[in-house]
Amino acid sequence: MKRTRDEVCCSSKSKACREKMRRDRLNDRFLELSSVLDPGRPPKSDKASILSDAVRILAQLRSEAEQLKEANEKLQETIKQLKVEKNELREEKLGLKLDKEKLEQQLKATTIPPAGFMPPPIALHPAASPAIYAAHGQAPAKNAAPFTTLPGLAMWQWLPPAFLDTTQDPKLWPPHA
Repeated sequence: MKRTRDEVCCSSKSKACREKMRRDRLNDRFLELSSVLDPGRPPKSDKASILSDAVRILAQLRSEAEQLKEANEKLQETIKQLKVEKNELREEKLGLKLDKEKLEQQLKATTIPPAGFMPPPIALHPAASPAIYAAHGQAPAKNAAPFTTLPGLAMWQWLPPAFLDTTQDPKLWPPHA
């Protein structure tokens, strides 16, 4: 019949009693280690197999840790490369925005109609001074109609007569149906 720990060496603190307590603590630690190494199985009692399992699992964990460190270093390098690429793309985007703004300004500058097609000041407008625009021998109209134009249409009234000459149209342009 086995005695429990409490029964062992209750009164005396002999060397044998202390050694027995030390061995019991070691056995408890081995059982705990065995249950940690294989959580689903019943704990092993063979100390050599427990130690070999512990060595095997430690080696496996070290190799996994090394692989994870290498993967982490690769990911850090990839992050650095992506940051550099992101900064390059930002710079390129800013350059493209500046180019776009320049092109828009150039487009605005080229869409302004040339000076020959600009209407004259209001003093030269037919409604403002009908006597200037009245045909020879005709009295100026007292109630001149307001002068309106549609946006985007050429102001043919202000073109020089050479542009309004239609006598050469049959030679220069094909007939329309």
